[in-house]
Amino acid sequence: MSRVEDAIARAAADGRGAFIGYLPVGFPDLQTSIDAAVALAENGVDIIELGPPYSDPVMDGPIIQEATNAALEAGFRTEHLFTALREITARTDVPVLVMTYWNLVVQRGVDRYADEVRAAGGAGLITPDITPDAAADWIAASERTGLDRVFLAAPTSTDDRLDLIVGATTGFVYTVSTMGITGERAELDKAARALVGRLRAHGAARACVGIGVSSAEHIASIVEYADGAIVGTALVRALRDGGVEGLAAKTRELAAGTVRHGAAPERN
Repeated sequence: MSRVEDAIARAAADGRGAFIGYLPVGFPDLQTSIDAAVALAENGVDIIELGPPYSDPVMDGPIIQEATNAALEAGFRTEHLFTALREITARTDVPVLVMTYWNLVVQRGVDRYADEVRAAGGAGLITPDITPDAAADWIAASERTGLDRVFLAAPTSTDDRLDLIVGATTGFVYTVSTMGITGERAELDKAARALVGRLRAHGAARACVGIGVSSAEHIASIVEYADGAIVGTALVRALRDGGVEGLAAKTRELAAGTVRHGAAPERN
């Protein structure tokens, strides 16, 4: 298994769903973002998502956009991503995935980007705006480097599309809970549960649910049927409002929801 798959398996063996936490690189500054990612690992996150800021973040909600815009205005450059990866992975064994818009990869060169992520200790990429049928270069690079490639599935995905996503994905399928941008929602879309069921039927070994997950109660509900829950906005807000200490407290609060009180999710 990859490091990401192993982290999900370890959580399951402990009677938990995996907790995946997202933060942007460079917010509020580079060193604080590094310390913040380490704080996630030290307070209950099983897998870190590190997001390089991008000027046209089609999937990001207002809280994350605010943070990434601040990072860009402060002078974030792609080189800072690899600096952050090296320091974070030197300080924690928790696997770190890079959640990046595809244009940033293409601008640097797919093979170069993959090599640099691996050399810096990264575990793979989550690519929200490229589909497997358009990602031949990345699939080849990930096979060569051993990096995980995490593709997204949405409630509107057709059965043929799910087959393609499941066949191309390693690590886990990023299961979009609802259509739209990231952000905190009072109730998660029930479509997430149905989509995980469909992914299982198409052979997905691991499915983790994101978009709108903002409370321990959300996480507790998700891990009843999925392998893990992905939180972004609530963590970015905590970092913005309370610094690394506030983020650590929020992470512990959310991690309490990962404990499974029934049987682990069924697989076909």
